[in-house]
Amino acid sequence: MLILPAIDIKNGKVVRLYKGQFDKVTEYGSDPVDMAKHWQDLGARYLHVVDLDGAESGERRNQAAIKKIAREIKIPVQTGGGIRNIEVVDDYLTTGITRVILGTRVVGDCDFLGSLLKKWDDRIAVSLDCSNGFVAQRGWVETSNVKGVDLARRFAAMGLKYVVYTDIARDGTLSGPNIDGLKEILSIDGLQVLASGGVKSLEDIQALIALNAVNLWGVITGKAIYEGTLDITQAFKLC
Repeated sequence: MLILPAIDIKNGKVVRLYKGQFDKVTEYGSDPVDMAKHWQDLGARYLHVVDLDGAESGERRNQAAIKKIAREIKIPVQTGGGIRNIEVVDDYLTTGITRVILGTRVVGDCDFLGSLLKKWDDRIAVSLDCSNGFVAQRGWVETSNVKGVDLARRFAAMGLKYVVYTDIARDGTLSGPNIDGLKEILSIDGLQVLASGGVKSLEDIQALIALNAVNLWGVITGKAIYEGTLDITQAFKLC
């Protein structure tokens, strides 16, 4: 299992939201590229970068910073936020980004996802951002009537290989990951799962490792490493 430091970008700065709420923002740095280099230097093997302005507006806004991160560090970068057409996907995946993460667009458009999987295969991931088990969209400001586990099964049947599972109620709260919700997603054959939301400490990392799930390929951590409740170097060693 890999530990992926999160770099969430809003107005060009590194921030974290509380439960995905755009009016509850904490700033942690003014230069996303410097932050990316910082986590790489500490031992990160993969980075998770999100364009929060893009997620909220539906149009990517921080692509220059994201592409610069991919150019200036040596480890893979995956990114999401405002990626809602094939031109944006193609642009990112041909300019240094390893994997793109889709959300809102694919909830109601399986054909769009199918076309991308046919072209890009395992360089496509879908973010299942759930509130009480139901998928949220448009930067987490709307909740659909679609259950996350049902959508995951549907996408797996289409050939999707990677999902990011986030419990919105825990994101940015340092309250621990939603183990039960994660187990439900992990039970789906064919999916590699990246867990996100609520991680606070090494004990949380150990709890995820204890699941002994071969398809839990990583965990995203954000607030915990910025607030210092998770010792990132120890987490890297543990995994």
